[in-house]
Amino acid sequence: LNKKIKFYKQQTKKDFDTRSLFEIYEEYKNKYENTAIFVGPQYYPLSDIHSLSNISNSKTILCNENGYYSIYLSDRYGFNNPDVEWDANQIEYLLLGDSFTQGYCVNRGKEIASILRNLFKKPILNLGFGSNGPLIEYATLREYFKPNTKNIIWFYHEGNDISDLKGELMSPILTKYMTDLKFTQELILRQNELDEITKIKMEKIINLYEKRIIENNFIKKFINFIKVTNLRNRVFTKTHSKKNLEGNLYLVFKEILKNANNFSKKNNAKLYFVYLPEYERYKANYNNSSYLLIKKIVNELNIPFIDIDKEVFKKEDFPLELFPFGMNGHYNETGYMKVSNAIYKFILEE
Repeated sequence: LNKKIKFYKQQTKKDFDTRSLFEIYEEYKNKYENTAIFVGPQYYPLSDIHSLSNISNSKTILCNENGYYSIYLSDRYGFNNPDVEWDANQIEYLLLGDSFTQGYCVNRGKEIASILRNLFKKPILNLGFGSNGPLIEYATLREYFKPNTKNIIWFYHEGNDISDLKGELMSPILTKYMTDLKFTQELILRQNELDEITKIKMEKIINLYEKRIIENNFIKKFINFIKVTNLRNRVFTKTHSKKNLEGNLYLVFKEILKNANNFSKKNNAKLYFVYLPEYERYKANYNNSSYLLIKKIVNELNIPFIDIDKEVFKKEDFPLELFPFGMNGHYNETGYMKVSNAIYKFILEE
């Protein structure tokens, strides 16, 4: 953190915001009637309803990796969009993915969806959400797909998407999206119910913090949960039987992506696949076996494969500069901008 504070001061002449997520929440809840912290889909595995988003129409506090807290006003369904996007007669692109797609840890305008809106000059819906894996992304597509959507962009992050799938397969509700192609929770009609459930869970977390019942170590884990460095170590991953799942995860992923592609075709939409590289690829010796497996699956399904390592990072003299202060995390503002431009160029030239 000290290194980040120093770099930020040198680069911007501003002070790095060192307040905790909970301190920011206390400030904002006194200013705005509806304020929320991130409470993602992973907090609902035992409920009789599985939320896929956050609280609607709320100032939503995400994270701080770049010296400031990213905060946005959520839309009517709890996603990171200007609410007016839902009123468009035709959606040019619908985005699916995890925290990188949602826009961690930059403000609206600097995340992929906003940049693509400016480039294409068309309505774009961002349904990305932190901690999502392939099964939740597929469920989100099924629940929130808007008729007259022309294109779907599926973002895959190599650092944690397959391991996230392990946890998702623990949910009886989520697995129904695979076993029953007509299954729906009708979430789009249940936002008030979803908001109340999420508020209760969020308030429990805040109350525990305020009463100092939570140990410092737990607080750190909760805050770090929104960081990519901790995503692959979620509790669900640890509860799985490696014997039963490890060898089958790529087959499950292929089935999910196949279903998503069929869903797209059925609704006259074109599916694109964007492969997002992780920090470790540029920091240590990288094993590309997972990359090759995923690319093979995508190519077998005849889905256009946009390789962000090839289109962006390999063209950089210092690829780590596209991460916050060259450290592990999500992409920084420059990183998101270059990724978005690469997607735009690929689609135009296809």
